[in-house]
Amino acid sequence: MPDTRPKRTRTFEDVLAQLERRIAEDGLTAGDRLPAERQLAEELGVSRSSVREAMRVLETLGVVTSQVGRGPDAGAVLVSRPGHALTDLLRLHLGLTGLEPREVIDTRLMIERWAAARAAASGASRASGMSGASGASGASGADTSALAVALAGMNAARSAEEFVEHDIAFHCAIADASGNRLIAAFMRSLRDAMRRHAVDAVERLGDTAVLRAGHERILSAIHAGDPEEAARAVTDHLSDAYPSLF
Repeated sequence: MPDTRPKRTRTFEDVLAQLERRIAEDGLTAGDRLPAERQLAEELGVSRSSVREAMRVLETLGVVTSQVGRGPDAGAVLVSRPGHALTDLLRLHLGLTGLEPREVIDTRLMIERWAAARAAASGASRASGMSGASGASGASGADTSALAVALAGMNAARSAEEFVEHDIAFHCAIADASGNRLIAAFMRSLRDAMRRHAVDAVERLGDTAVLRAGHERILSAIHAGDPEEAARAVTDHLSDAYPSLF
């Protein structure tokens, strides 16, 4: 008789720990393919979104590489065994949950200013190369598709909690766009600490217009390939969200 009990949605950290154990117990090595997302969700008793988020972290850490499509070539392929890097990331994440707002925002300010500037500089550099080769100009080389998706989600959000989920995705995507995997992994480890303070900030403001405008400014600066403006936009945005800390 099938198990009809509702599945408990666990945090992606719990799924990461299970995946690490699964890789070790099955003796998987580089080149081996992990089960499909749906199969993993069923086997681990978790939601597909939790599996998807865990796989995204593993990909950021260089543990797996994902292939889009269907059939035998789709899914995630193990690039390297997790080793101690994943365990250290989980330990770091758990240790960050009790941080004070000042500590979280100061850390975000340092990371996100650098990441936004690097993403913009990367776009400017690649656009310059394209212009010299083919006469094209104004094209950003940084992948900003996730930023645009998160911004659209914020525009459609109907609650502070829903807005913050997309807000956090936007800020993690800034780190991703920098091209530095360690920075991206560290930003993801900050998410629970970010979420708690961000919901408070949104509820305090009451209107998300200024926050959405700040996100649009950051994205525009990255598209324009302007590192200095991208860094300033991050500073101004965090100042709007947390005025008492600036």
